[in-house]
Amino acid sequence: MTHIIRSGAFLQQCWSVHPLCVTVARMEEGRTVVLSCRSCRSSHYVTAESVEIRESSAQAAGDRAPTETPGALLLATCATVHRASIALREMDVFQDVVVFRCADCRRHYVVRVSIFETHQK
Repeated sequence: MTHIIRSGAFLQQCWSVHPLCVTVARMEEGRTVVLSCRSCRSSHYVTAESVEIRESSAQAAGDRAPTETPGALLLATCATVHRASIALREMDVFQDVVVFRCADCRRHYVVRVSIFETHQK
């Protein structure tokens, strides 16, 4: 039986203790990013209320044309095409914000979270 905890604190604790073990597993329903942890064997579900795109500061401004594609759609596409390149970079459980970075796209996805869930086995 899976135990479900509805708090971002468990993801934050997991990520702070073993950040290299937390990876993006999949994207569900176009709004929920599922992260898994190899160390504690938990699955963390982050449901997005909104997704804002920030281009990497390392990328020159002229290298990429501005996009009109919604952030959630770009994140879903990125999670499908090159999931292994997406990493959790920042999070703030007080502001309900999680930031993912895709190494291939060189984008930051700032996700305003509506629901945090941790599924423990």
